Amino acid sequence: MEKTLHRDLYIDPAWFAKERERIFFDEWTCIGREEDWPQAGDYQAISIAGESLLVVRGEDRALRGFFNVCRHRGCQLVDSANPAATKGHWKSNIRCPYHSWTYRFDGSLHHTPHLDVEKEKYSLHGVALDTWGGFVFANVSGNGKTLAEQLGPVPQRVRRYPLSDLRTARSIEYKVGANWKVILENYNECYHCAGVHPELCRIVPEFRKNGGAGLDWEGGIPQQQGTDTFTMTGTTNRPSFPGLNEAERTKHFGELIYPNLMVSLSRDHAAAFIVWPKGPEETHIECRFLFHPEAIEGADFDPSDAADFWDIVNRQDWNICERVQRGMHSRPFDTGYYAPMEDMSLDIRRYVSTRLGTESH
Repeated sequence: MEKTLHRDLYIDPAWFAKERERIFFDEWTCIGREEDWPQAGDYQAISIAGESLLVVRGEDRALRGFFNVCRHRGCQLVDSANPAATKGHWKSNIRCPYHSWTYRFDGSLHHTPHLDVEKEKYSLHGVALDTWGGFVFANVSGNGKTLAEQLGPVPQRVRRYPLSDLRTARSIEYKVGANWKVILENYNECYHCAGVHPELCRIVPEFRKNGGAGLDWEGGIPQQQGTDTFTMTGTTNRPSFPGLNEAERTKHFGELIYPNLMVSLSRDHAAAFIVWPKGPEETHIECRFLFHPEAIEGADFDPSDAADFWDIVNRQDWNICERVQRGMHSRPFDTGYYAPMEDMSLDIRRYVSTRLGTESH
């Protein structure tokens, strides 16, 4: 069996600081869905591993990102410490609350009270944004690969799912006392499924066969006969997404998009997990349940069958992840091991090692 990363990378603030710089600031990080900014002037302050960003929809409908800081004296334009203030709508300009410097939605400086300055020199500091499948990604450093390069083969694999068209019908937020890598590793294997997820395994018996070994994620995971989606019964009255092939109408698919997006795909809905690292031992997870607009508009639409099922499975996962996190503080523990059926979790080790240079740690 291959060793996992050393426990220091799961509990040490110094390693988390390196991850902030070399992963979450250097990679394309998912920050939400395009639908979160429906109108010109809609804004949100978003924190990526402690760096506060401001994302606003412009008059030209373009979505733009900026560092959440005024060019004058460094005051936050939106108060990141006040949850009630982190999203809203501006009518015309972005105004700094300190000395009332104002900026247009494209980040250009518009007005400086009682002061003449060369406005073109003092635009807001921009942050690169890009979108795929209705998801919005930010690249804090502005360096490295394009989003398309980072996504690799994922868009081709899920091309028949109408991800860009889907809308959020329910959202659940979780605070998990575990390192973000523990959560991704858990998502990436089903060796644990038989012991942790009885409800899930009733719908997908393949998850408990041979310790979850040999699962064909690219070809889809077969479900219990007579079931075709992720609900307590494995059925729903919602129609399948248009354009799916036979496998996609009957099997389950999933994608882990490094560093912080997990997407589980059923024929009628998608469960999207946006992972927000808050520290070496705290992670917030935003779980969104995405449905086709035509289904949402139906008179009998109710997302609870999917959301309630996923909530059970999610809480089982977060509980076991927290127990792993606490266990890694045990004196004799320095590294864990990947069983053969956890090869996909081993890929997380390679992903982190490549970016942090930890092969010898």
